[in-house]
Amino acid sequence: MTLAAAAVTVVAAVAVIAGVSAGQAPSGPANDLAAAAGHAGHTAPGHTAHSAKPGKHQAASQHQAPSRPEAASKHQLQRSAPAKHDAPSHHASLKPYLLYDSVTPSAIPAGHAIATYATGNYAISPAQVADRKTVIWIDTTGTYTEASALDIEPGDATPEQAATWTWQRLHAHPDAIARLYCSQSEWPAVQAAVASLPASMRSHIRWWIADPTGVEHMVPGSDATQWYWGQGYDISTALPRF
Repeated sequence: MTLAAAAVTVVAAVAVIAGVSAGQAPSGPANDLAAAAGHAGHTAPGHTAHSAKPGKHQAASQHQAPSRPEAASKHQLQRSAPAKHDAPSHHASLKPYLLYDSVTPSAIPAGHAIATYATGNYAISPAQVADRKTVIWIDTTGTYTEASALDIEPGDATPEQAATWTWQRLHAHPDAIARLYCSQSEWPAVQAAVASLPASMRSHIRWWIADPTGVEHMVPGSDATQWYWGQGYDISTALPRF
């Protein structure tokens, strides 16, 4: 995703498989905080195409620490995240829509669905997005299942953690959505990690794949494709089910 994030403890994939087969939930918070809705519109901003690379948020200038009030901890988020951000898992117009993500939500144009960070070095306070209709919260650590999206890339969650995170979230809330963000190159590893999960859980996974060509498109098989990396925000095109 677009953020530098704290290093995390790697959870072995075998632990996930064992946990699932034993029917025991790994420890960790769980609650269904968000499923996406958005706003149609596909006019791409002027930009220069960016080449894909791993851990892109570690180098992008937009991810330098913004000047803002101290971010809320994940426990503060759990208590205070506005209920209005709990959006349905489909878009009313049943059309693809644009999703903007940023470490600085104020940089995102008004009227769009946004995604921002619940954990990590760039965690955002719910108060900073109180005026936004649709907010998808992103976890970068693999431990915070209050968020509905997980950032899987170098420096953030690992593919093995993605399996545990998904199991924890969907075991507690079977009707929730688990959005998994990763690059195209890491996608096969993440798919392999979650393959051991029950089919009922895998059906609730939504794939958010980074392919920043600078031109709007959808990666085949993805539910959302992040195709633009910018200085103030990134842009994805998301399907209604995302």
